[in-house]
Amino acid sequence: MKKNQRNAKKRGRYTKKCPVEVGNEYKVDITETTPNGSGIARIKNFLIFVENTKPGDHMIVKITKIGPISADAIAIT
Repeated sequence: MKKNQRNAKKRGRYTKKCPVEVGNEYKVDITETTPNGSGIARIKNFLIFVENTKPGDHMIVKITKIGPISADAIAIT
């Protein structure tokens, strides 16, 4: 097996199926904060980062960007 084929298998092991789509709105609960102050929510264990929020906030967010293990969102309400 070639080196790049081995690396491709390793990378695939850590990717999650994304349960959200860019532009869609979701109801979330902020459960934690990051060191830079963004709130963290989860949808099916997929991390959603929302700026200017704090733990305990319940809101509707709109997904703006999706990465391999997380997504960024803005608060709608």
